[in-house]
Amino acid sequence: MFNFLHYFTPAPILVSFGPLRVYWYGLFVVLGVLAALTVSLKLAKRLGFSPNKLFDLSFWMIIAGIIGARLYHVALEWPYYAAHPANIVKVWQGGLAIHGALLGGFLALGFFIWKEKINFWQLAAIFAPGIALGQAIGRWGNYFNQELFGKPTNLPWGIPIEIINRPAQYLSAEFFHPTFLYESLGDLAIFFILLWLVFRLLKKNSANYKIIFLTYLILYSLLRFSLEFLRLDATAYVFGFRWPQIFSALIFIISIALLFLPNKKGKSADFPG
Repeated sequence: MFNFLHYFTPAPILVSFGPLRVYWYGLFVVLGVLAALTVSLKLAKRLGFSPNKLFDLSFWMIIAGIIGARLYHVALEWPYYAAHPANIVKVWQGGLAIHGALLGGFLALGFFIWKEKINFWQLAAIFAPGIALGQAIGRWGNYFNQELFGKPTNLPWGIPIEIINRPAQYLSAEFFHPTFLYESLGDLAIFFILLWLVFRLLKKNSANYKIIFLTYLILYSLLRFSLEFLRLDATAYVFGFRWPQIFSALIFIISIALLFLPNKKGKSADFPG
């Protein structure tokens, strides 16, 4: 597969029907959402939550997640969108930020929990593995758009980037780090770790669902923080770090604090032994 990526130059459009175009990016986003929903529905049954109620909630979380992902991306690149406002709605061309998707999705989740008076951690645990799998699939859309790649590299799995998509300072470079692939593989690993945690807790008859969701936030924050050292896409810098690194670090710190915060029963949230 790596050899194929090294010599294949992708195109963003999957198929065209006259003026109608189907983009690879949109296809992988849809596949990621469907995979995430399938996993969440199966876990809902195992954890005793109504699949029908989860399906209804998922619909609103998906809508809120897409809106949040787009608004977050537009905010980070506002100078461009201020000059090209018509492009704000062109989500099929890329530009969905995962941090914004998480914020939007969990705003919808928070409203649902407030309305239904149900356990936040249980629902978050149900969604976490599917979110990781959905991210692993969705990242391939970035590959076909030739976006979010990393610095130039001579490694055999470096991917070719067309000149029009290369940063000005790297016009002479041909191959770049496939950061989409690094994140996709990392997300897939997180997915399996979370599944292991879910079934480990079920086996121990533990209802400490907090561990599952916070493990997702911790592991993904570490992954994203690390990959930002390679990525070249434009973003704001704070104290010499890229904004996604700052955001990931904040999520990591808060998640660690919540993980070891005593539960209401006075027990700490320890990892399963």
